[in-house]
Amino acid sequence: MTRYDYPGARTQRDEGPGAPVFALVRAWAAGIVVLVVTEYLQATLVYDHLASENNLETFFGRLMLIHLPNAVCIALASWAAGRVHRDPFRDAPFQHFLAAFTVPAVAQGLNMALQWQDLAAEGLLMSNAVLVLGCVTGYAADRLQED
Repeated sequence: MTRYDYPGARTQRDEGPGAPVFALVRAWAAGIVVLVVTEYLQATLVYDHLASENNLETFFGRLMLIHLPNAVCIALASWAAGRVHRDPFRDAPFQHFLAAFTVPAVAQGLNMALQWQDLAAEGLLMSNAVLVLGCVTGYAADRLQED
């Protein structure tokens, strides 16, 4: 008999009414931390040292110096959020999608809202394609580590 079998004993942490919400918040916190750290590294390493006016004039230059590093940051954030989302709740597909995809999607929405007046069609389309690519890659990496 365990201590949870006694009347009036505290419930296990997976059985409380707010347990799914706390699992989501914990996953989102991990995703936010990873996204902020990777975006900071991208801004200080890539933008400061490699991105110049000459390098960003072509589509290939923007793809290599802006969009692909963003995809890596989003994939890492989605992967981290998915990995931190704990076991009994990660089996529910909708909750796990919500845990893995919310942080990158909200960050993308915030970025677009703050820079709406400066967005070009290419930037809008590529940033959304990068969001999808990064989220799917991070989610796939998380699911591949399940086994």
